[in-house]
Amino acid sequence: MTIHTTPRQMARLEAQLLGLRAGALRLEQAYAEELAQIEPSYRASARNFLHYLSVRQHDIRGLQQDLASLGLSSLGVLEPHVMASLNSVIGVIEELGRKRLGEVPEAPVDFRTGPMLLRDHTRVLLGRDPRNRFVRIMVTMPGEAAHNPQLVQELLLAGMDVMRINCAHDGPEEWAAMVANLRQAERAVGRSCRIQADLAGPKLRTGRIRPCGRVIKIRPQRDAFGRVSLAGRVWIRGPADCAPRPRDLRFQLTVDGGLVASCAERDLIRFTDARGQLHELRVVERRGDALVAEADRTAYVEDGTLVTAVRAGESIAEGRVVGVPEVVNPILLMPGDRLELTRADEPGAGAERDGLGRMIGPARIHCTLEAAFAQVEPGQAVWLDDGKIGGIVRDNDGERIGVEITHTGPEGAKLRAEKGINFPDTRLATSALTDKDLADLEQVVGWADMVALSFLRGPQDVEQLHDVLYRLGASHLGVVLKIENRQAFENLPRILLASLRSPPVGVMVARGDLAVEVGFERLSEVQQEILWLCEAAHVPVIWATQILEGMAKKGAPSRAEVSDAAMSIQAECAMLNKGPNIVSTVRFLNGIIDRMDEHYVKRRATLRKLSVAQL
Repeated sequence: MTIHTTPRQMARLEAQLLGLRAGALRLEQAYAEELAQIEPSYRASARNFLHYLSVRQHDIRGLQQDLASLGLSSLGVLEPHVMASLNSVIGVIEELGRKRLGEVPEAPVDFRTGPMLLRDHTRVLLGRDPRNRFVRIMVTMPGEAAHNPQLVQELLLAGMDVMRINCAHDGPEEWAAMVANLRQAERAVGRSCRIQADLAGPKLRTGRIRPCGRVIKIRPQRDAFGRVSLAGRVWIRGPADCAPRPRDLRFQLTVDGGLVASCAERDLIRFTDARGQLHELRVVERRGDALVAEADRTAYVEDGTLVTAVRAGESIAEGRVVGVPEVVNPILLMPGDRLELTRADEPGAGAERDGLGRMIGPARIHCTLEAAFAQVEPGQAVWLDDGKIGGIVRDNDGERIGVEITHTGPEGAKLRAEKGINFPDTRLATSALTDKDLADLEQVVGWADMVALSFLRGPQDVEQLHDVLYRLGASHLGVVLKIENRQAFENLPRILLASLRSPPVGVMVARGDLAVEVGFERLSEVQQEILWLCEAAHVPVIWATQILEGMAKKGAPSRAEVSDAAMSIQAECAMLNKGPNIVSTVRFLNGIIDRMDEHYVKRRATLRKLSVAQL
């Protein structure tokens, strides 16, 4: 078949392609000093990455259409082998035009070695996959993994390839116990598993909220007509009884004195609740040293409530309710409300209102990052609780940041303690390594295969971590860069170049915080750009946050979650968070990846035989 082209069309294609190739070589030359600092075995990947950055500095959509019209490669999947792709297309153009277009520069990688380097780097960081599959599965450990070796073994059997230990939770003793349980499971199952230790980092969070008192609500279940369908079942124990509440009982009271020891079945326990109403609990069972009682009416039991045991109308013992947990009501916020973020670590509180409901004092809560009070400016955006609450900074005097709430749900939003705060418009000059992280690093380097750096913002954070690992004699450990704020995304090219000086390295797309920082409407675009850049640098990507979260927590995934999980085939690893159904969720994701692995390699479709194609 003859391909028909006009001289003008050929001249345009030649100029554009040669311009892209020359630009790629110029950028490589401009970064010659940086390339000299790259680990030699990763230098070809760094060169390919610079070539890709140069190409993506241009809009080549018109060129792609022209190439496709000629039946040529449109350069749509050039990431792992940029110069080889340009050389190949230019070579075909030379054949069509029957003329030489200059010397062909050496490509750092070709169509075989480019993808092979990404696979090799993935294997070095994440370990070998016994299923010979491209995508691994990472699982965040719950606290239970420290004392339940069976859970860890079940996760390994279900398909876990990487154990993720979050250093923001638990402590060194629990982490060591999780590792010991994994090693035991590896011996039992006969396969290995890598370990990633996630440093907590300088995450902005809300502080404490002032408790409103100590009270517990005991209530029965009622049907649609308000009739009691299941009495409120209460576990009543003495202060010295440390046995946990049985799962079939919804409520627990601790009573001092000898009341618990004095009671028997059919006795009544009488008290006046916080509303001044008289209530009775009927003792229906004794279990060891504790009682099981039932309530037919809703009662609000305060700490210190006097209770009396009654048998046949006579009082037989008295005691007081002790150890009732504090009740902390969240702060209700509506659009137009003012919220003050305080530098002082004082308990937060909701807005003060007069008898007509008018605000006379704003809501306030502590912000844990002191740097925010030096750098946040009026007019900048602020988001709280993973984007559920949004606002605009109106003032900042260095001690309090005044925020006007602009975004909540239709009925307002409730802000709780320990929720994330994001300032996407603010360039916060903070180190990614906190004092806690430095202390934790000394604990984890003895057993971790890789360390995840949280809330980094630039290449200097990567360099600081490399320096610390070197001082600890742990420079062999892999480093995973968690991209979870706008600054890290905007600085990703320099971050990747810095990380290639001391590989192995990987990138985690932390889609939760990242979505808040860049805007939910841009998340799909941004995560795709991260995947492209990392593929060009031959750096493995971990796809994280809310993958099959509904299944892990509630036992059943949504259709959207299944589609999202299937998209993880574009990355080298998919990360699952903890939940009561995590084992079955790992098994489910394992099946999805097995099936999708037959259809895709990264973004490229592979045409295996389809049974549905049979007529």
